[in-house]
Amino acid sequence: MPGSDVELQRRSAAPLSSGTASAGAYPSTWYAANHGPIFGYAALRGPVEADVCVVGAGLAGLTTARELLMAGRSVVLLEAERVAWGASGRNGGFVSPGFALGIDAIIARVGLPAAKALYDLSKDGYDLVRATLDVLAPQALMGHGWIVAQRHAGRDGLMAQRDLMEREFATASEFWDVERTRSVLKSPVYHAALYVPDAIHIQPLIYALALARDIAGRGGRVFEQSPALGWSRERGGFQVGTSGGAVRAQHIVFCTSGYDRHLFAPLARSVLPVATYVAVTEPLMARADAAIATTAAVSDTRRAGDYYRRLTAGRILWGGRITTRRSEPGKLASLMRGDMLSVYPQLRLPRIDYAWGGLMGYARHAMPIIGPAGDGLWIASAFGGHGLNTTAMAGQLIAGAIATGDDRWKQFAVFGAPWGGGPLGQAGVQLSYWAMQLKDRLEAAKSVRRR
Repeated sequence: MPGSDVELQRRSAAPLSSGTASAGAYPSTWYAANHGPIFGYAALRGPVEADVCVVGAGLAGLTTARELLMAGRSVVLLEAERVAWGASGRNGGFVSPGFALGIDAIIARVGLPAAKALYDLSKDGYDLVRATLDVLAPQALMGHGWIVAQRHAGRDGLMAQRDLMEREFATASEFWDVERTRSVLKSPVYHAALYVPDAIHIQPLIYALALARDIAGRGGRVFEQSPALGWSRERGGFQVGTSGGAVRAQHIVFCTSGYDRHLFAPLARSVLPVATYVAVTEPLMARADAAIATTAAVSDTRRAGDYYRRLTAGRILWGGRITTRRSEPGKLASLMRGDMLSVYPQLRLPRIDYAWGGLMGYARHAMPIIGPAGDGLWIASAFGGHGLNTTAMAGQLIAGAIATGDDRWKQFAVFGAPWGGGPLGQAGVQLSYWAMQLKDRLEAAKSVRRR
């Protein structure tokens, strides 16, 4: 974990993606258009005090704040934009145990016993999301099950993955052969699949907004449009400044990610902002039935794969593509529709009603950065596109560490917060993605020749 204590840091305004909304508004997404009632929160004006100042009202910050309040600590939560304005409120909505880094790579890095302990923590995060949904936002639950579909012939890899997860990680899945797979995912590009019944998918913005309301109801203070401009160490704690006020606290938890590059240098130098994209079609009704005959979420096994699911009224949400650029590509809707039709041409040029991008925070090792960053300073960040369960897990770990001395965060210390490489690191991410795309195409070509 980073340990340097920077006495005063200043945050300059970072440029936002060209596709983002104006100040005070959510980006134009299907989630924002279908969230139900929104309860806004005022900007911070004047001085306030709390046991803990949490910076960033994404899912990591929201869960951390809620868990701290439930443990009897007072909390101020600062958000530069709106609650869940970033990736937390515009992601694919898949919820399952695990991390962005694959389980085989985790085992290779830390060994099987430590990998099992880490996976158990990720399951705790999944369980917390399920339990919180039941209590605060049952309407956010949109479906059950996750299909991991294979884009090349052969079954050994999927069977081995199923056996490993069942034998060592107590996670059951069903193997589907080509006929079963194509009876559900009606496309010749798929050759087999694993079906994970315990996964779910949700409307993440509804979930996040419910967390914020619960925080406020428990006496937590949530401030939107209140970017933290700097922080300093003072006797007995810290001060975090905004344009309109200041927070005095004994602890600061930095839950910023890809959208903040300046506030806390040890975090900023470790997190690489990586963009991904999502599109939502018009209501397709019968056309959707002719392509995707399931309400489960779907992703494929390619290195640079697609992920998608059905929404209400026969709409399809389709996600994919990775880039390190902050601005959205031109003709984003057409690009995403092309990806969709390459799998399901029977959808026949659907209209794209929503298309958006979002920045994920990745560490070089593709694992979360969780733990202390100096006396009284904490980090929960870099969830790498697998954040719905891991943000909940991180909130539990950080709140437990502050409130009770829980040291389970130490299981992430082996990964640390390595330097992301700056501009060269971002270039490396982009080159890696292009290399993954090339390998995917070569494997697909081999699969076609074998048929």
